[in-house]
Amino acid sequence: MGHTTHDKTRLLNRVKRIRGQVEGLERGLEEGRDCGEVLQLIAAVRGAVNGLMAEVIEEHLREHVASPDISGEERARGADDIAGILRTYLK
Repeated sequence: MGHTTHDKTRLLNRVKRIRGQVEGLERGLEEGRDCGEVLQLIAAVRGAVNGLMAEVIEEHLREHVASPDISGEERARGADDIAGILRTYLK
């Protein structure tokens, strides 16, 4: 995917922040934090991953489905890719 290469630094920074959140969740569990705190940490991780997914999906749609510079076959393939990914992600 070309857009993940172009946006690599920004995407990697998001992944590093997510890693930090997951590590915070791990510490919270190891320390025996209250279940409400643990749930909040889980929600934060989920939100961060969903945000990353939304960003990459949006760019995929722009470059591989909506771009006027691609063929109908490439457009269909890009749409099929997203449909399959969304089916998996939303299970």
